[in-house]
Amino acid sequence: MILRSTLVRRPMSRVINKMNKIQNAVAITLLSVIPAMAFSAGNAAEGQNKSTTCHACHGETGKSIMPIYPNLGGQHQDYLSKTLYSFRDGNRKNAIMNGFAANLSDADIEDIAAWYASQQGLTEIKDK
Repeated sequence: MILRSTLVRRPMSRVINKMNKIQNAVAITLLSVIPAMAFSAGNAAEGQNKSTTCHACHGETGKSIMPIYPNLGGQHQDYLSKTLYSFRDGNRKNAIMNGFAANLSDADIEDIAAWYASQQGLTEIKDK
């Protein structure tokens, strides 16, 4: 003999099980996105103000004034910030850049990287 309450519980337990799976998937997605958001933090408007020293070689919008200086406009933000951290921390050597980056805070680096990344510059190379 099957009790009516057993019939009702089984379908409900399936619904609850599916809801738990959805909740877990949402939680995992959010937890994997949060570190990326924190890493890519940066205020482009603040970066424009903080990058005035950079303008002398790299130009106001990241188009360098001479071919010996790299163009920064449109470059990937994570690349720019990683490079500035490396100059500041002495892991990448360049007498000029090490000196300029030495006094930058983490927030300064993220803001400057956000500014130059928001500018036009990089273009996608398409296959022929």
